[in-house]
Order: sequence, then C-alpha cells, then structure tokens
Amino acid sequence: MQFDADLTACAELVQKSDPDRFLAAMAAPVQARPLLFALYAFNIELARAPWASQESMIAEMRVQWWRDVGAEIADGKPVRRHYVATPLARCLKPDLAACIDGMAEARRWDIYKDPFEDQAAFDSYIDRTSGSLMWMAAASLGQADEAVVRDFAYGAGVANWLRAIPELEAQKRIPLLDGTLEGVQALARKGLEKIYKSRIGGAKVSKQSGAALLAGWQAEGLLKQAIRQPERVAHGALGQSEFRRRAGLMWRTALGRW
Repeated sequence: MQFDADLTACAELVQKSDPDRFLAAMAAPVQARPLLFALYAFNIELARAPWASQESMIAEMRVQWWRDVGAEIADGKPVRRHYVATPLARCLKPDLAACIDGMAEARRWDIYKDPFEDQAAFDSYIDRTSGSLMWMAAASLGQADEAVVRDFAYGAGVANWLRAIPELEAQKRIPLLDGTLEGVQALARKGLEKIYKSRIGGAKVSKQSGAALLAGWQAEGLLKQAIRQPERVAHGALGQSEFRRRAGLMWRTALGRW
C-alpha cells in the first residue's frame, strides 16, 4: 500500500505522540509500515478519547465513535471518512477489527476515577488494550499464535503502564491495585514472567508477525528496572538512556528477535 495523505498524517501523529512505536514501525519491513502506522495512530486516537472532556458523557461519545468504526470494519460496511479510520479500514481484516470493541470498552475505565475492581479487571484492561493492539498487528502481518502474542503484549503493556503512573495519578486516577514498592515489584515480575513465557513459544510467531512485537523492545529492561528500583515508578524515572533505547531496537531488528 502506498503512503497517501492519510497514511502520512498517521505516521506524523505516531512520530509526535508515540515516538517509541514510531521507531518500532520504522524498524519493521517497509511493507509492514502502512498497517502499523494506521493501527498505532488509531491507538493514539482511542487512548485520547476518554480524556477529550471532563464531561463523562462527551468522553463516552468519543469512545463510542471509535467503537462504531470498529463495528463498521468488522461488518464490512462503508467506514466513515477520517484520516485514521479510512486507512485503518483498508489495512485491517474484518475479523481482527472485532478486537476494537473490547479495546474501546476497556478505555471507558479511563473516563472515570474508580479503581480497578481486582487483579482480573486490571489484567483484562492490559490485555484488551496492549494485547489486542499487538495481536491485530501481528495477525495482520503473518502467522502467529495469539496466546504467545498476548503474553508478550501483557509484559509490554505493564511496562508502559508503569511509565504512565505519575501522569495517571496527576489526573486523579488510581492506576494500581497495590501502590506500595512491593506491589510495584510484584506487578513488574508478573509482566516479566509473561514475556519469558512468550519466548518459550517464540517459534509460533512468524518472522513477518514478529515485526509487530518490536513495539515491546524496551519492556524487559523496564520491568527489570522496576523490580530493582521500584521507587523510580512514582518519580517518573523509569526508562533507559537514548543510546541504550535505540541500540536495543537495532540489536533486536538485526537478529530478528523481540
């Protein structure tokens, strides 16, 4: 698929608002980039929707708009004109678009200030956001085992979630079931265990699909850092140097690893 004005706008949005996934998409094969940019731009728009207004009804409407887009793609119906929705509809298979409904439902948590009910509710949120995004990308690019992809995506999702803790708390959300240092370490360990589990089944993810998992290239390092120094999470200091960040991506890309 050629880059038209819509896809170019998607790439620019990802570059500006999600630089890590932008780098991962640029490290992927050229033929995979249209799909990745459309999906990552969609993810940005959906993630922003709950924060569009302090009025919960307006935020709900924004989330529902994307839910409707997903239903249109899944049902094979004409999709409303939008610079992200239009290329997304061209790139995404209808059966995979069914994941969008669960993603949108999960994002409703962001609208309100209630904590997660329990561990199962938190795990479901990570799986339906990070997991579904990575699964749609991987399954669109080639053969992949869904459980393996979702396990890896859980670890990547937890790593990203831990980096977002200060901003979520600033917005009066309660992002963790256990916000103690021990609780942070336990969550990071669970995410790391999921990544290790996914690599046991790594052969079930084709090289083509593996390009979708590059987006989680920092997750293992971030989770290990959170286990060693959990206080970094509250201070917003979880992260690697720019050199290590880019070098890690280059290393994984060169070796075909994730």
